[in-house]
Amino acid sequence: QVPLVESGGGSVQAGGSLRLSCAASGYIYNTDCMGWFRQAPGKEREGVATIEADGTTNYADSVKGRFTVSKDNTKNTLYLQMNNLNPEDTAMYYCAAEWHRGRCSGDSMRIDAYNYWGQGTQVTVSS
Repeated sequence: QVPLVESGGGSVQAGGSLRLSCAASGYIYNTDCMGWFRQAPGKEREGVATIEADGTTNYADSVKGRFTVSKDNTKNTLYLQMNNLNPEDTAMYYCAAEWHRGRCSGDSMRIDAYNYWGQGTQVTVSS
């Protein structure tokens, strides 16, 4: 199992920015999909942003225009740039990856498509 380690979370005021990182101990150039998911207290985990093997990116409607997902294969790291944060973005953010070809491409916001998950990093946005 390839560990995924998230970092970059923290507390910010509304309107602020954070950049999350997800470092993998193995290669990520050959992933089928990688993505960011979040879970707020009392709510189900939801997809935030994903990137597929062909470079296709997907975003939840609530973050479109504010968040950007990217990855650096040379650093084996996935990123999530989050701008104009609001209190509704407060949650634990998880990185996920899947290497099995065809498992998640085309439907990468589906949580059960991923076999590898990080431990999460907390993002708190105050008003």
